[in-house]
Amino acid sequence: MEAIYRAVDGVVETEVGFTGGEIPNVTYEQVCGGATGHAEAVHLRFDPLRVTYGEILQIFWASIDPTEVDRQGPDVGEQYRSAIFFHTPEQETVALASLAELDASGKWSRPIATAILPAEPFWPADAQHQQYYERKGLLDSFFAARKGAGRGN
Repeated sequence: MEAIYRAVDGVVETEVGFTGGEIPNVTYEQVCGGATGHAEAVHLRFDPLRVTYGEILQIFWASIDPTEVDRQGPDVGEQYRSAIFFHTPEQETVALASLAELDASGKWSRPIATAILPAEPFWPADAQHQQYYERKGLLDSFFAARKGAGRGN
């Protein structure tokens, strides 16, 4: 998701990391173990004059399968659960409305599993996990693969 959001006009900063667990200053290795309760997440800072929170959510919904439980693509485990973490009551309202709209659309035959939750402390991942696709020179192939899968933005 970080690579997708970094390409959005109005997203001014992204940071990958972990949220929703019990251990402070958690590491990638601890989260991968699956016993910390954390979810892998992307923290965004955006300019609301250039992109709205609703548009951020539309990109999210278009980029994932919201019916997958504890999974993102080939990655399986609670740390890969689908969730939107809101920071304000207004964000909660918009997120719940966007979920209800998606659910009512009938696009998915299975129930939507994405949770809408209050933001908890966020622990940044180490530098090697930030802007991963850009640093590895894989950005073009990343977007080509997503477009081929029908989820490209």
